[in-house]
Amino acid sequence: MSGDECEVVTTGDGMSGDECEVVTTRDGARAMLDRRVGEVMHPVVGPAIEAARLYVGPSRLAARLAAGGEDPLLLLDVGLGAGSNAIAAWRLSESLPASARPLTIVSFERCLDPLRLALAPEHAGSFGLAGAAGEAARALLARGEHATARTRWRLVTGELPDTLAGEPADAADVVFWDPYSARQNPTLWSVAAFTALRRCCRPGVTLHTYSGATATRAALLLAGFVVGVGDASGEQRAGTCAALRRCDLARPLDLRWLARLSRSSAALPADAPADALQRISRHPQFAENM
Repeated sequence: MSGDECEVVTTGDGMSGDECEVVTTRDGARAMLDRRVGEVMHPVVGPAIEAARLYVGPSRLAARLAAGGEDPLLLLDVGLGAGSNAIAAWRLSESLPASARPLTIVSFERCLDPLRLALAPEHAGSFGLAGAAGEAARALLARGEHATARTRWRLVTGELPDTLAGEPADAADVVFWDPYSARQNPTLWSVAAFTALRRCCRPGVTLHTYSGATATRAALLLAGFVVGVGDASGEQRAGTCAALRRCDLARPLDLRWLARLSRSSAALPADAPADALQRISRHPQFAENM
């Protein structure tokens, strides 16, 4: 929702709800400011561009759906926010022919105020929620689920990582990890959170997040993922991509990153074990580099 170490310049326009406000980024895009935490969702370039550059594009979602198959591809959308990432995936799925693989989106969120404000008539177009997409999002809010012949969208409300425990094991094919930053929401960037997520993932899964922080990558490694460099959006640093198999990463972290980790003063998540550096150094991902 908000980039690590990214200074955001916004201008308010008076169009707000109780806890959220629609603002304009310095690139001229509409975005959602959550006043409770002081962070902008999809800063600088706005929600549509960031959803495409950091999530839908790098996950190869179009190709994976176009490949066909009867079993739905399962996307875990962690941090629904104003719905931008999920709606981008929903629109893509709906645009494909009946022969394409169906898509199931499971969105996780604890506060639905941003989506409610984004659905207001004066904002819906700016957040990709006009027409059928808006109808799908309204049904999600009203009933917790929306389904078409191609796409099923389900909402899970509550606190992560506990809500992940209710999801099936070894099922997720793609993960969009987009909660607020570790400064505001450290629990969701922890070893515990990523360990809970890993239980839900099947071989071939890829995870995509805006955070390129060393501590985020260390937490993923400690949770059992292999980790690589993701794409960048706007002025933000490159994000992170993770998987269960090294062959699913285009740019895996290498021994140079491991050497930098040992020199970093803020390298580890708060719940890292005492022997975290040793565990990471023995991770199979780096053994394959030797």
